[in-house]
Amino acid sequence: MNETIGYGSNSALQAQLAEVEAAYVAANPESRAAYAAAAGPMPGGNTRTVLHFSPFPLTFAKGEGCRLWDVDGHGYRDFLGEYSAGLYGHSEPVVQAAIREALEQGIALGGPNRYEARLAAEITARFPSIDQVRFTNSGTEANILAFAAARLATGRDAVMVMAGGYHGGVLYFGQHPSPINLPGPWVQGIYNDVEATGAIIEEEAERLAAIVIEPMMGSGGGICAEPGFLAMLRAKADRHGIVLIFDEVMTSRMSMGGMQERLGVTPDMTTLGKYLGGGLSFGAFGGREELMRRFDPRRPDAVSHAGTFNNNVCSMAGGLAGLEQVLTRPVLDRLWADGEALRARLNEVAQARDVPVLVLGTGSIMGFHFKRGTIRRPQDVWPTDALAARTQNDLYALLHLSLIQAGCYIARRGYVTLSLPMEEADRAALVAAFETFLAEHGELIRELV
Repeated sequence: MNETIGYGSNSALQAQLAEVEAAYVAANPESRAAYAAAAGPMPGGNTRTVLHFSPFPLTFAKGEGCRLWDVDGHGYRDFLGEYSAGLYGHSEPVVQAAIREALEQGIALGGPNRYEARLAAEITARFPSIDQVRFTNSGTEANILAFAAARLATGRDAVMVMAGGYHGGVLYFGQHPSPINLPGPWVQGIYNDVEATGAIIEEEAERLAAIVIEPMMGSGGGICAEPGFLAMLRAKADRHGIVLIFDEVMTSRMSMGGMQERLGVTPDMTTLGKYLGGGLSFGAFGGREELMRRFDPRRPDAVSHAGTFNNNVCSMAGGLAGLEQVLTRPVLDRLWADGEALRARLNEVAQARDVPVLVLGTGSIMGFHFKRGTIRRPQDVWPTDALAARTQNDLYALLHLSLIQAGCYIARRGYVTLSLPMEEADRAALVAAFETFLAEHGELIRELV
């Protein structure tokens, strides 16, 4: 953000935002009422912080394909995609049929079921780093268990994370780390900084059990790891016996074998989640057999991995049907190409109007940034003071509500994912809505950024 922003420009931004907010409030009385009712039994009317936004979030009544409808009857193209969990959209018939069949046979069976081993086999066949896999209920759990496996294997306790990284609700290492993070010990590296992060690894190697990295930062705004940086991490991990973990909770959708296959870098362990359970609650961690074998209950030195719903029949059945019958290599390659083309079009629109907005990402996940120049690490977009932070937040709110007004639903932080039901008309609608946003607010953005 421009550190020399004047009060006049900020006043103009707040005036434009107030106008858009007023239109939003007027258009959504039922969502407003639903939010007010929810604020009694739940703090802030919310049980998942990322879904909250001001002046109040939309309450949804229905989803079908790549469309959503709120309680006021408005329809939207869903470009949030449940933060990448909604890869199949809201009504993939193959997945729905599998879940219905599983439900009809009983929900909580209290033992192994006929789906989980087949789902495990599908996953181990797809991801180069995974010889064996175990299931959890979320990506957060998957990462916690992967760190535990690395500590068991190495006898060390520290885990290197990247500044700005997100690995779950209690594993957030942004500009202002969460006060409810799990206790470390954590060692922070600098994303895409080969020299600095390499030096930290050398200094801390004797106590590092693991290095964890997202090949593309999802919460961090679509910042991609550079091949040279990943190659350095792989080499350092090999040299010092450190477990290299790829958090592919989001990026596993980028090919049949995730980003690791696309990049040609194989970690020791991989964590998964989101769509791989058919869009239901799901997580998984896996890796080389020698890292996973301590979870084998037949061993005298086995450690327990609990979780009542680790193998819940709905997620197992839905996930298996999706992988076996829907997510072929051509389908995932097409989705990748669609995302690459959409991101290029969005950037071209911003460049043509000379408005400093960058759209980062890879394949079908992307993030908007109000920024000039290059973005290689999260610190490149962190606000430098309170005024810059307020300006950044207001710009994102203006973009978010403007796109909602145009019938395109994205995250407040500018995060976008594509889903399989999307067609060219849907992607074109987002480009058109973004172009309208730039036409209406571009002059102000140029002054502020």
